Amino acid sequence: MLNQSATAPLAEQCRPLTLDEVVGQDHLLAKGKPLRQALASGHCHSMILWGPPGTGKTTLARLFAGQLDAEFVSLSAVTSGVKDIRLMIEKARANLQNQKRTIVFVDEVHRFNKAQQDAFLPHIEDGTIVFIGATTENPSFEVNNALLSRTRVYRLKSLSDEAITKILAQAVSRLALEGDNTLTLAPDATQMLVQLADGDARVALNNLSVCAEFILASDGPYQLTAETIAPLLADATRRFDKGGDHFYDLISALHKSVRGSSPDASLYWFARMLDGGCDPLYIARRVVRMASEDIGNADPRALTLALNAWETQERLGSPEGELALAQAIVYLACAPKSNAIYMAFKAAQAAVKQHGSLDVPIHLRNAPTKLMKQMGYGKAYRYAHDEPYAYAAGEVYLPDGLKMTFYTPTTRGLEIPQAVR
Repeated sequence: MLNQSATAPLAEQCRPLTLDEVVGQDHLLAKGKPLRQALASGHCHSMILWGPPGTGKTTLARLFAGQLDAEFVSLSAVTSGVKDIRLMIEKARANLQNQKRTIVFVDEVHRFNKAQQDAFLPHIEDGTIVFIGATTENPSFEVNNALLSRTRVYRLKSLSDEAITKILAQAVSRLALEGDNTLTLAPDATQMLVQLADGDARVALNNLSVCAEFILASDGPYQLTAETIAPLLADATRRFDKGGDHFYDLISALHKSVRGSSPDASLYWFARMLDGGCDPLYIARRVVRMASEDIGNADPRALTLALNAWETQERLGSPEGELALAQAIVYLACAPKSNAIYMAFKAAQAAVKQHGSLDVPIHLRNAPTKLMKQMGYGKAYRYAHDEPYAYAAGEVYLPDGLKMTFYTPTTRGLEIPQAVR
């Protein structure tokens, strides 16, 4: 039986009615796991559900309300304000007088500003409401500490391919045709829908709905195959958040793979970012950073190659530019590694902050005027090119009293000190 009327979107029609119908999130909902135990005991504490889109955050909030026989009130941080929160609190207080709890579900809670988030605090504390916030962003960064301290955070995971396959099978079984005909889904079509869903049940069901409407309007056969659905989903893309956790997780994986000298993993994460719609010029800028931070003088050619790839992307665009970026990424992954320049620069910056504006030693100062020469500017300066091997042994170039070593070359690649070679 469908959850909602046939006019509702398929994702809404297929929304689970009981916890046992929920597919995935076993780390939270399997027997003995925290959320399952909380609901079994009849207690539901305020919480933040954090996870990618289409992983069941809204569904779980609704199920909690049903399990606890509580009124479910939904607010959207995109469209609701403090006034809506006040009206909701008044309703919750009226429910309490009738011995009924209220679960307040706030979707996209990270979009509420500090004042809006703070408006919930006293009512969570005094038990007027059970607060459930949903967010795709890391709560540590996007949710106020005061609200975090009054809630428990549960991390929902992207749904596995097996979970999406099961959800699609359940949905297909519900899409009955008139008469004796029923819709069927070929294995290759299932595989395509699973791949495009990328762990998002809502995307999977929405794509299935589009394809089903098309095939049901035809004269049959009523079977969805990869060949029939491919044109309908040609513009579909995998999940990619250009400003959230998923975005930064991918670029972090790319950077760490290059640093770890894994060309295969580096190419994979590069391809993932392109596949999700990331601007190649953003990747190019980060590749230049990798060349200096993780290769440095162990192979100075890496920086030149990274800059050349960036320029190629700017001049030629796709696909030539992306191939040049792939070349640079593989080169960086295979190059000898050194973060000596990166660490030295950070140490020098820290020294500047710690010691302030120390005077330039008088022998290093410029003396373009007679007065400056009379004051001793540049006196006793040793011109390195006049010294043996163009090196003034023992000369001091740091400010007086500052004796520090920032740069320690590695013994890898071209950074190996000349004396060692």
